[in-house]
Amino acid sequence: MISAVRDCLVTGYEPLIASLELPDPDDRHVLAAAIRARAQVIVTENLSDFPPPVLSEWDIEAKSPDDFVLDQIHLDKKVVWACAQQIADSWRKPPGTVTDVLARLQRNGLHGSVAELQSG
Repeated sequence: MISAVRDCLVTGYEPLIASLELPDPDDRHVLAAAIRARAQVIVTENLSDFPPPVLSEWDIEAKSPDDFVLDQIHLDKKVVWACAQQIADSWRKPPGTVTDVLARLQRNGLHGSVAELQSG
């Protein structure tokens, strides 16, 4: 991950953990890292454990993976399509196609994103 995404590691968030309140205390490190990184979004399927009133104190929102990718598609569909092509091109054994990538996204619950990408 580090070689693919520069600055992907967040450090120095640990002192924040104890001061945060979430429905699941085991998720506090996620919010602490998001605060420290000045993230705008936490991408998670676990939306109920990141209540909007708590996150709004930090100008952060939680989004499902499908909603997050849909946002990216609405910003620039061509860029997201190119990313799907890059993913397909990186698959070697077996080789992949964009159709394969979309099928994988569909299996992982990104139904809206796949429909939007397939809509032309």
